[in-house]
Amino acid sequence: MFSSLTFPPLTIINGNEEAFCMVMKYHMRRGDKEIKDENKLEKILKETRFVTVALANRGEPYLVSLSHSYDEEAKCLYFHCAGEGKKLDFMRANPIVWGQALIDHGYHEGECSHLYVSAMFRGRVELVEDIEEKRRIMKHMILHQDKDPEEITKRNLGTENSVGLAKTVVGSIKIEQLTGKKSAEIDF
Repeated sequence: MFSSLTFPPLTIINGNEEAFCMVMKYHMRRGDKEIKDENKLEKILKETRFVTVALANRGEPYLVSLSHSYDEEAKCLYFHCAGEGKKLDFMRANPIVWGQALIDHGYHEGECSHLYVSAMFRGRVELVEDIEEKRRIMKHMILHQDKDPEEITKRNLGTENSVGLAKTVVGSIKIEQLTGKKSAEIDF
């Protein structure tokens, strides 16, 4: 079960007093658009192939899209990326993220409206070091992303590719809060 959490205005992360993590409770103004069913919220995370994640470092925002897979049991999203770059710098400085998964049903012609189903989440990034855990997570992602996962799994996750896998950054976003919203016209 996901909780509605509030935090003090100042949180110390990695020894720095720079990450402000105030979470205010809001209500959904249009209750007819709110998705409250946890199974439906998780369905959005399972069906989408990418999420957009908001990161912050010393008051500077950064937005990035990540291909992912969702692990229902662990209540987390898995992702992978290169071993260096802005995204990782931000995640290491402040592992708290906000994100969104969106199922786009397109523009609603003649109504000046857009049809969608979305899940918004707050979570904490954890980077994985163990090679076997990386292999398990990457297999989970490939099964979610690829229509023919057998060949790519064998090529990328075999024991002969342990060096390449060791260089790949694999992480999870532990979901702490999950909410959802949809167009009133969409039956979801």
